Amino acid sequence: MDLKQLRYIVEVYKEESFSKAADKLHVSQPALSKMVYQLEEELDIRLFDRSTRYLKITGEGEKILLHAQKVLRGAEDLREAANEIKLRKQGRFTFGLPPVIGSSFFPSLIASFRRTYPEAQIQIVEEGAKIMEQSLLEGTIDVGVAILPVDEEQFEVRPIVKRDLLLVVSKDHPLAGRNTAKMKELEQERFLMFRKGFSLYDRVREAAIQAGFEPAVEHESTQWDFLVELAMAGLGVAFLPETVVKKANLEHVAVLSVTDPAVHWNLALIRRRNGYQSHAAAAWVDFVEEAFRSDS
Repeated sequence: MDLKQLRYIVEVYKEESFSKAADKLHVSQPALSKMVYQLEEELDIRLFDRSTRYLKITGEGEKILLHAQKVLRGAEDLREAANEIKLRKQGRFTFGLPPVIGSSFFPSLIASFRRTYPEAQIQIVEEGAKIMEQSLLEGTIDVGVAILPVDEEQFEVRPIVKRDLLLVVSKDHPLAGRNTAKMKELEQERFLMFRKGFSLYDRVREAAIQAGFEPAVEHESTQWDFLVELAMAGLGVAFLPETVVKKANLEHVAVLSVTDPAVHWNLALIRRRNGYQSHAAAAWVDFVEEAFRSDS
């Protein structure tokens, strides 16, 4: 058994086809089939069901696949550790940032970090928080910002911000003259939501369900300013992070707090638990934590 065989079974699983996997791996299909068969013989486990029209992984194969992916991630961590030793202070890392969060806090922080650590190379990747969690587990992102809660068995969590989401409605909305509203009062409203895959979508929906109803989603977007425009036009109600509301010019809409329940917006830096962390990434985490402590 070797890493090549493990990569082969992972690729066959992804492509659901020996021929497609062979093309992706730049090997012949007979060679790929032989390697997978040899691994099945060595393990005495049938990994794939070849008796149906479409190739399927077996139940036993799924368990082996999880271990194979873990071993491959460990091998990648080993390579990264070796590269870090070679690079010394020239650490590199990828930082995942949900779009709605990025403009609120991080441009000036990133610039300041680069001035402080000029040899550190930081690559920014914008992804929705839920998608980013998967990227962290797959090792394509080293550190990310998430909206809590997350699975702390899989991620190390460093909290940085505790805020609420605020309700945005048009100026002529019946709630516009108030400071607060209960979530139950929004049961008949049309909701303007961040797109599925964003943790903000989950937080708002969970709060509505807790209040006893499933929100009627009128529109989804990745852009908070577009949601504000829709709310201003009277096409529904939107929820925005408190920090975005304070920073943006929202004089043409009304903004309220929501209770029973409040919709919390708690941010944290997260990374894959027990995954390799470069010196540059560790310095970034400490730098961000210190910046938010100083600002609180």
